[in-house]
Amino acid sequence: MSSTAIVVKHTGSHYLLSELPRWEPFEAVLRGNLRLSEGNATNPVAVGDRVEYEKDGASCVITKILERKNHLIRKSTNLSRQSHILAANIDRALVVTSLYFPRLKFPFLDRILVTCEMFRIPVTIVLNKTDLYAAECADEIAAFDAIYQGAGYEVLHTSVKSGEGLQALQQACKGKVCLFSGESGTGKSSLIKSLDPTLELRTGAISTAHLQGKHTTTFYEMFPLRGGEGGFVIDSPGIRGFGLVGLEKEEIALYFPEMLKAAQQCRFTPCTHTHEPGCAVKDAVEKGLISAERYASYLGMLEEEGKYRK
Repeated sequence: MSSTAIVVKHTGSHYLLSELPRWEPFEAVLRGNLRLSEGNATNPVAVGDRVEYEKDGASCVITKILERKNHLIRKSTNLSRQSHILAANIDRALVVTSLYFPRLKFPFLDRILVTCEMFRIPVTIVLNKTDLYAAECADEIAAFDAIYQGAGYEVLHTSVKSGEGLQALQQACKGKVCLFSGESGTGKSSLIKSLDPTLELRTGAISTAHLQGKHTTTFYEMFPLRGGEGGFVIDSPGIRGFGLVGLEKEEIALYFPEMLKAAQQCRFTPCTHTHEPGCAVKDAVEKGLISAERYASYLGMLEEEGKYRK
C-alpha cells in the first residue's frame, strides 16, 4: 500500500521523507527503474517533490514522483547538456544577494530571476549583509532597489548582525515552503538560522583573498521553522554558475517583466530588441526606464543561448 510524503533531503542515492506538515523524517531509497522525463537532469528527484512510497520490510522505497506545480532548474554554463533541479513545489524563492562580500553579479542574479519567471515561482530578492556597506553605499543600494523594484520585484534589506529585515523575512516564510538560493557566501544559511536558532546549519566566512563565498551547505535540505509553524525553508549550496534550461533565445525577453511590458510598443513582432528600428525596449533603455544592467544581462543570455544551439 502506497503513502505520500515530501522529499526533505537528498544525499546521493538516499533520501529523507516527511509527511508534512508533521515533521518526522525517515529514510527512503529510489526504485531503480524510476525516472522522470527530465532526461538530462542529474537528479531525478529533488527536495520538495511529493512522492509515493511503499514499505519494503524495514526500508521505504520511493515508487512514484507526483506532478510538480513548479521547480527551479539550472545548468552549469560549461555543461550544456546536463541540468540540476534545485527544488520543487516552491511557494516562494528567496534569492539572497549582497552588493559586496561577495560582490554583486547582475547576470547571475538575472538568470535566477528569469528562471523563476519561466516556472511561475514567486520571488523576493534579499539584499543581505547591509550592516557591512549601507553607510558607505546608500546611493548604490537606492540604485539597486530602483532597478529591481522598477522591474516589479520585492526587495528586502537584511542583516543578521543588526537584525534589519528579519521580521519581514520571517513573515514571508510563514506557512510556506521557501527556497533560499544565491551565490556562495551571501549568507543564506546564516539568515535561516537567524529565523530559528534551534536549527543546526553550517555557516562559513567569506574568503578575504578575493571576497568570494565558500561552500558551507553541501546538500539541498528542508528545515521546519519553529517546528513547522513558521513554515519550511530549503537551504541550498551556494551557486557559482546559473545556466538557463529549456528556453529558446527568442523567448528570453518574455521573462523580463519590464521588457515584456515595453515590447508591446515595438514596431516589429517578433523583435529581438537588439537591432530592429522602432524598438520600444531599446528606447526605454536609452531613456533610463529599463536599466542598462538588466539589458546587458539580457544581451548576455541571448549570446549564451545562441552558442548552446549551434
